[in-house]
Amino acid sequence: MRRSAPLRPAPGRTAPFLSALAATALLLTACGTEHGGANTGAAGAAESPSRTRVDDPGKDGVRVTWLTLPSPSPSPTRGYSVSADSLPEDSGIVAAYEATNKGRETLTYTAVITFMSADGGAMANQTVTVRDVGPGRTVRSTVRAGVLPPTMPRVTGAKVLEVTKVPSREAPAAPGACPASGIRVSADRGDAAMGLRVVGLHLDNCGTRDYSVDGYPVLELLDDDLRHIDGVKILDGGGGIAPGGVDDKPAGPVTLKPGQSALATLVWRNTTQFGTAVNVPYVRVQAKAGAAPVIVTPNLDLGTTGELGVTAWRAAED
Repeated sequence: MRRSAPLRPAPGRTAPFLSALAATALLLTACGTEHGGANTGAAGAAESPSRTRVDDPGKDGVRVTWLTLPSPSPSPTRGYSVSADSLPEDSGIVAAYEATNKGRETLTYTAVITFMSADGGAMANQTVTVRDVGPGRTVRSTVRAGVLPPTMPRVTGAKVLEVTKVPSREAPAAPGACPASGIRVSADRGDAAMGLRVVGLHLDNCGTRDYSVDGYPVLELLDDDLRHIDGVKILDGGGGIAPGGVDDKPAGPVTLKPGQSALATLVWRNTTQFGTAVNVPYVRVQAKAGAAPVIVTPNLDLGTTGELGVTAWRAAED
């Protein structure tokens, strides 16, 4: 606990007043931890954040337009202290961005926005989703850089790193939302090791009735323009690509009660030999034949193998 310096009493009747002032100062000091931003003196006052226009050409209709940066923190004063109850704080860095749809159908955009230092190094990446942007429309929003380590170089810029866009009618449902079909299809971030790649497909029954599948998801591979990709063989099961490397149970009926889920796995090897390597940014997934299609973005780097394995649906373990 920090103690105030003793006050020297003035002669005469001012001594009782100064003694009371000293006691008040001691009580205020004992009431908790003092943080650097609490100093209201002129030397410690924080300036207003700065807002700078960003010259970002953007990608696929999404670009960063403005960047708001907090003023540098004032130098610590004698009254500054650090305690164990101090928690990391948001950096206060905010990027404004916009998504413009120049197409003919309503689109949902997912973009990665990177916050950069003066030398162009990435300090933080944030993923944003802009849903249901109609033809000819522009939607604007903001994203925060979040908590950044204090030793990290100062952020001075931001730009769009990558963008995917799909027709809104086939976009994965928003977190917590349930489509009219009562089932929710999504893909996870996947895993990669020694050239073997796996991505999980997730099927959630968010409706009010049982939902049954039997066998394998129905897949269609799509390029950057959402056109069908030929020349890749889709294998039932992953054993031919990674024997014993994936949970490859035999196909069979799976019934999901409301709130239950099922899993399937995409598996491939990123092997490049002779020929042209194939990359598949988008996959159209149907839980079963006739089900509502959903386009996911696993970014399959198939190399020159020409093969993609998919396991059968299996009930997810609790």
